[in-house]
Amino acid sequence: MKAFEADVQDRVLALVKAILEQNAIVAEVDPQSRLVDVGLTSMDMVNLMLGVEAEFDFTIPQSEITPENFQSIETLQRIIVNQLQPAHAA
Repeated sequence: MKAFEADVQDRVLALVKAILEQNAIVAEVDPQSRLVDVGLTSMDMVNLMLGVEAEFDFTIPQSEITPENFQSIETLQRIIVNQLQPAHAA
Protein backbone atom coordinates (compact mmCIF):
# COMPACT_ATOMS: atom_id res chain seq x y z
CA MET A 1 0.00 0.00 0.00
CA LYS A 2 2.85 2.41 0.79
CA ALA A 3 4.22 1.86 -2.72
CA PHE A 4 0.83 2.83 -4.16
CA GLU A 5 0.77 6.04 -2.08
CA ALA A 6 4.34 6.89 -3.10
CA ASP A 7 3.44 6.33 -6.76
CA VAL A 8 0.41 8.64 -6.41
CA GLN A 9 2.59 11.29 -4.77
CA ASP A 10 5.24 11.07 -7.50
CA ARG A 11 2.64 11.39 -10.25
CA VAL A 12 0.95 14.41 -8.61
CA LEU A 13 4.36 16.02 -8.07
CA ALA A 14 5.14 15.53 -11.77
CA LEU A 15 1.82 17.21 -12.71
CA VAL A 16 2.55 20.20 -10.46
CA LYS A 17 6.09 20.55 -11.83
CA ALA A 18 4.77 20.40 -15.41
CA ILE A 19 2.34 23.27 -14.69
CA LEU A 20 5.10 25.33 -13.06
CA GLU A 21 7.38 24.64 -16.02
CA GLN A 22 4.65 25.75 -18.44
CA ASN A 23 4.46 29.03 -16.53
CA ALA A 24 8.26 29.37 -16.51
CA ILE A 25 8.27 29.21 -12.70
CA VAL A 26 11.25 27.65 -11.01
CA ALA A 27 10.33 26.58 -7.49
CA GLU A 28 11.31 23.91 -5.03
CA VAL A 29 8.25 21.72 -4.49
CA ASP A 30 7.83 19.05 -1.86
CA PRO A 31 4.70 17.18 -0.73
CA GLN A 32 4.03 19.71 2.07
CA SER A 33 4.56 22.85 -0.06
CA ARG A 34 1.48 25.04 -0.29
CA LEU A 35 0.64 25.08 -3.99
CA VAL A 36 -0.29 28.78 -4.00
CA ASP A 37 3.05 29.59 -2.35
CA VAL A 38 5.03 27.86 -5.12
CA GLY A 39 3.18 29.88 -7.75
CA LEU A 40 0.02 28.06 -8.82
CA THR A 41 -2.88 30.36 -9.72
CA SER A 42 -6.56 29.49 -9.54
CA MET A 43 -6.47 28.66 -13.26
CA ASP A 44 -3.48 26.39 -12.62
CA MET A 45 -5.52 24.65 -9.90
CA VAL A 46 -8.26 23.93 -12.45
CA ASN A 47 -5.62 22.54 -14.83
CA LEU A 48 -4.17 20.48 -11.99
CA MET A 49 -7.61 19.07 -11.15
CA LEU A 50 -8.15 18.11 -14.81
CA GLY A 51 -4.63 16.68 -14.98
CA VAL A 52 -5.23 14.56 -11.87
CA GLU A 53 -8.51 13.26 -13.29
CA ALA A 54 -6.81 12.34 -16.58
CA GLU A 55 -3.70 10.87 -14.93
CA PHE A 56 -5.64 8.64 -12.54
CA ASP A 57 -8.68 8.04 -14.77
CA PHE A 58 -11.39 9.08 -12.32
CA THR A 59 -13.60 12.09 -11.65
CA ILE A 60 -12.98 13.98 -8.44
CA PRO A 61 -16.36 14.16 -6.66
CA GLN A 62 -17.76 17.70 -6.47
CA SER A 63 -17.73 17.49 -2.66
CA GLU A 64 -13.95 16.91 -2.73
CA ILE A 65 -13.17 19.98 -4.86
CA THR A 66 -12.35 22.27 -1.97
CA PRO A 67 -9.49 24.68 -1.26
CA GLU A 68 -8.41 22.42 1.62
CA ASN A 69 -7.95 19.42 -0.70
CA PHE A 70 -5.89 21.47 -3.15
CA GLN A 71 -3.53 23.02 -0.59
CA SER A 72 -0.59 20.72 -1.22
CA ILE A 73 0.52 17.58 -3.00
CA GLU A 74 -0.07 15.75 0.27
CA THR A 75 -3.72 16.83 0.54
CA LEU A 76 -4.33 15.94 -3.12
CA GLN A 77 -2.64 12.57 -2.65
CA ARG A 78 -5.00 11.84 0.24
CA ILE A 79 -8.17 12.35 -1.82
CA ILE A 80 -6.77 10.39 -4.77
CA VAL A 81 -5.80 7.43 -2.57
CA ASN A 82 -9.19 7.55 -0.80
CA GLN A 83 -10.99 7.49 -4.16
CA LEU A 84 -8.84 4.77 -5.74
CA GLN A 85 -8.23 2.55 -2.71
CA PRO A 86 -11.30 0.31 -3.15
CA ALA A 87 -10.45 -0.25 -6.83
CA HIS A 88 -6.75 -0.75 -6.05
CA ALA A 89 -7.44 -3.30 -3.31
CA ALA A 90 -9.66 -5.41 -5.59
